[in-house]
Amino acid sequence: MSDAVIRVENLYKEYRLGAISHGTLYQDLQSWWARMRGREDPNSIVFHQQSTLNCQPSVGNPRFPALRDVSFDVSRGEVLGVIGRNGAGKSTLLKILSGVTLPTGGTVKIKGRVSTLLDVGIGFHPELSGRENVYLNGAILGMTKREISGRFAEITEFAGIGRFIDTPVKRYSSGMYVRLAFAVVAHLDSDILIVDEVLAVGDASFQNKCLGKMEKVSKEGRTVLFVSHNMDMVRHLCGSAILLEKGSVLYGPGPAGDVVDRYGLYADSPSLQNKSP
Repeated sequence: MSDAVIRVENLYKEYRLGAISHGTLYQDLQSWWARMRGREDPNSIVFHQQSTLNCQPSVGNPRFPALRDVSFDVSRGEVLGVIGRNGAGKSTLLKILSGVTLPTGGTVKIKGRVSTLLDVGIGFHPELSGRENVYLNGAILGMTKREISGRFAEITEFAGIGRFIDTPVKRYSSGMYVRLAFAVVAHLDSDILIVDEVLAVGDASFQNKCLGKMEKVSKEGRTVLFVSHNMDMVRHLCGSAILLEKGSVLYGPGPAGDVVDRYGLYADSPSLQNKSP
């Protein structure tokens, strides 16, 4: 597509199970400390799913293909849903698109600035206040202090955390974290908004508020990638969707309603699951 702002071609991501090097220093240290104490690596929980996820053994550590030959385009202003069962590769895909981790093979081409909401509190420094984290995230996106200040009131009003804006975020509840984190990524100046399942932490009222905001930003020309297990949300918000299974695109991209229907048939049919990638 000539107007594609995201182009994914033959994307492949492989992990060596049980090996250190998970893409972040924190996880690497976690794995090293677990090994030193003779305990199970907390970052290798997928090791127990080898038989169902077609892991291929290799010399040394076994290898786990988290994504295999994934290709799709996303146009400017499009809202794309990414659905699938747990372990299908959804979060890995979003982490690659966000630049959190690198692919093993294939290419990802992105036009514009990306803001992401992948995990509760990701991108926030726990010792800084909510106010300071807003400015920090804006600076990371390349915005000036004046630009961030111009949107600060709108961010705090949307988040609804009131006088706690000057409290260190390490004291926030998970709900407060998500409210402020979503307000930041949705209101700051980015071209692509990537949101994982974290909205499930918020209450129903806030979820509806977030859906309304994502609809609004898509109409303004921003692109949204949305991962959720809530199929009603996907139907309501997304114009198109892809269904992932065992790291591959099982169906799509196509109209969100059709992909959700296909997922429902697939989830209810063991025979179809056996024929999946």
